[in-house]
Amino acid sequence: MFDRRDPLKRLNIGLLAVAFVLSLFAGRLVQLQTIDDDRYAELALRQRVKEIELPALRGEITDAKGNPFAMTVEARSVFADPSIIEPGKRQEIVNALAPTLGLDPATVMKAVSKPDTQFVYLAHGVRPEKARMVNDWGFAGIGTLPEYRREYPNGSLAASVIGFVNDSGKGAAGLEAAMNDVLAGRDGRQRVELSLEGQHIPMGTDQKQAPVPGRGVRLTLLQDLQYKAQQAITEQVKASNAESGSVIVMDPRTGKILAMASAPGYDPNHYAESDSSVWGSPIVQDAFEPGSTGKVATAAAVLEHGGVAPHTPFVVPYQVSRYDRVFHDSHPHPTEKLTFAGVLAQSSNVGTILASEQITEERLYKTLREFGFGEKTGLNLPGETAGSLRPPGKWSGVDRYTIAFGQGLSVNALQMASVYATIANGGVRVEPNLVAGTVDEDDEFDPAAEPESSRVISTRTARQISDMLEGVTTEEGTAPKAQIEGYRVAGKTGTAEKINPETGGYRGGGYVASFAGFAPADDPRLVVQVVLDNPRRGSHYGGDVAAPVFREVMGFALQTQKIPPTGSEPPKIQIRARG
Repeated sequence: MFDRRDPLKRLNIGLLAVAFVLSLFAGRLVQLQTIDDDRYAELALRQRVKEIELPALRGEITDAKGNPFAMTVEARSVFADPSIIEPGKRQEIVNALAPTLGLDPATVMKAVSKPDTQFVYLAHGVRPEKARMVNDWGFAGIGTLPEYRREYPNGSLAASVIGFVNDSGKGAAGLEAAMNDVLAGRDGRQRVELSLEGQHIPMGTDQKQAPVPGRGVRLTLLQDLQYKAQQAITEQVKASNAESGSVIVMDPRTGKILAMASAPGYDPNHYAESDSSVWGSPIVQDAFEPGSTGKVATAAAVLEHGGVAPHTPFVVPYQVSRYDRVFHDSHPHPTEKLTFAGVLAQSSNVGTILASEQITEERLYKTLREFGFGEKTGLNLPGETAGSLRPPGKWSGVDRYTIAFGQGLSVNALQMASVYATIANGGVRVEPNLVAGTVDEDDEFDPAAEPESSRVISTRTARQISDMLEGVTTEEGTAPKAQIEGYRVAGKTGTAEKINPETGGYRGGGYVASFAGFAPADDPRLVVQVVLDNPRRGSHYGGDVAAPVFREVMGFALQTQKIPPTGSEPPKIQIRARG
């Protein structure tokens, strides 16, 4: 019988109880250290180890001479590990990070308070000096990782062509978007262990997949010419109170685009501060009726297939009736006897209608298609419009006449520039191109494929049109303001009415003023196309508002490209028919 007064027995029972408890602890310890140690070690490691993305170095975008339009520089991302951030420290962290990184305080608070989360990005593209400041604060659970940021050293220069990279590192406009797969490369990955302070500790080399850098893109643009074109069109848009404007400079022999400027523009370094409507390129995205600049395609068709010559006479009244419509010229005038060259020089709608009647609707349509109307140019920019050109089977009775003088169809500015490049190139159309090639990380250049080319009109017809277009820039033509001292200049004005979206008609819709031309006319080396959408201050005629921009940009281009002055006398253009 147990005797509670026996101290020895009580001690033995106590020792047995302690031994039993210790055996339970020992058993559990053995289980943790031997039987289950791999599983628990893995769980512990999983709490500390994260797989992070190693961003690839994005390729540069440069001009033809290697001057950068878009470049990648060193930066940092800032991240948080909410699981080790003390609740009492959250507000202090938010108060420090939000203003420094330009973040919304509520967004930061939500991120650092996420439950069951060990890793969340707070910001990307942080400049190194700011990242160092964040690290110096020493907040537990806040750290930084190396990455890159995109910069545009020339600000708004060529922004509508280059585009920008968004906050997630993806191309979101322009070539940055269109060629994102080429520029971006392939991101790598690395497993890292996060310390209690939130800093990353790289693991073994076998835990890393290295990133593959993107390829650089070299353009055909020339930075100095791009600057001049952008400056000139920006100033004229302001001076004429136009809604927008654009300038294209091309080499007609190769189809290379040497400048491609539009206004208004934006700074891709701060794209979020601008309206998204200016992020694209109006040169390829906006369609307009070409007006009289489109008459050269009609001229090509009648010279090539209608038995008409530059000296062919036409009796041109101020207006003519066709079907139920009355067509007239831009300015009242008595009935005149003009040569076909004079019709083009004076940009007569009526004379163009009379000449177009020498060919069939099908022939006019086919020539327009061969010049590139109604189809995209193939330039590697997002959102290009093909314009509109209905087939003859869908034309009304009067469509052939409006189309002949550049209305009732639409084009983008690059399509129109390509028409003049075709004439300047002796009748051979070379596909417009903007990308010269790509460059790898070792600076090895891989040229782009040669652009396609096709003959549209004969050399003889192209020469005749070129001579006739020189008459446009004489004092008897519509664009004497396009003259450049020492050079023969060929070109054509355009003043097209715009459709009023409220009525569906032209009344009150405004105008598109344009000028397209090339120089030197006897040996064309450069084509310049200028378009101003709805100039509302002063004149709205292409010869008054677009031709001066042509002269300024073309004059600069001729000088910087060291193209010598014309060495031959211009042809004598007979404007008025004899008899």
